[in-house]
Amino acid sequence: MKTLGFAMVLAALPFVAAAQDPVKVDPGHYKVLIDNATVRVLKVDVPAGEKSAMHSHPDALLVPLSDGKAQFTMPDGKKEDRLLTKETAVYTPAGAHSPNNVGTSKVEAILVEFKTKAPGTATLPPPGPGLQLLAESPRAVAVRRTVAADFHEAPGTTHEYDQVVIALGPGGVKLAVDGQPTVTQWHRGDVRFIPRGAKHEAMNTQGTPYDVILVAIR
Repeated sequence: MKTLGFAMVLAALPFVAAAQDPVKVDPGHYKVLIDNATVRVLKVDVPAGEKSAMHSHPDALLVPLSDGKAQFTMPDGKKEDRLLTKETAVYTPAGAHSPNNVGTSKVEAILVEFKTKAPGTATLPPPGPGLQLLAESPRAVAVRRTVAADFHEAPGTTHEYDQVVIALGPGGVKLAVDGQPTVTQWHRGDVRFIPRGAKHEAMNTQGTPYDVILVAIR
């Protein structure tokens, strides 16, 4: 069994215009968490033995929250089996498929769909201490970050790139973004969006390190 993400499955597949929005054709397995001009972020939740109708995605980045085994049926009928590894990330170019959870446990994932027609040109932060590179693509970079116990981005901090924050567990981290409600407590799978140029403050308030996955968008 190959352990590659399904980016390679989609890379060779032409986008099928007739395929539909997964949220419309399969709302039981796909839920919208964030929807703005830059991204749509979906929660994917597929119990063992269940499958989804044929649908399409734009360029996207998948972050599995659980280990799993999935089979993807393509519009031409070809099937591909893939293993999903929790807390990793994989870039998936635009394409269409019908996924089937052929494993013994529920598949949970966060899917970040990119809505702009082309990648941006923002300079993304280089990997540094406490950062593990998970995926790099023309659209974005995904890293796992260990937020140090004394981490603090001062009020008024800005980034030149958009950022999606995905929580990997319960914890106390303050995130205050202009125009958004302040978050102080997180649960696994919680997601927040920090627009480029938006003034914000982020601070670890629990006194112990805390892990997140960050998707920095060009």
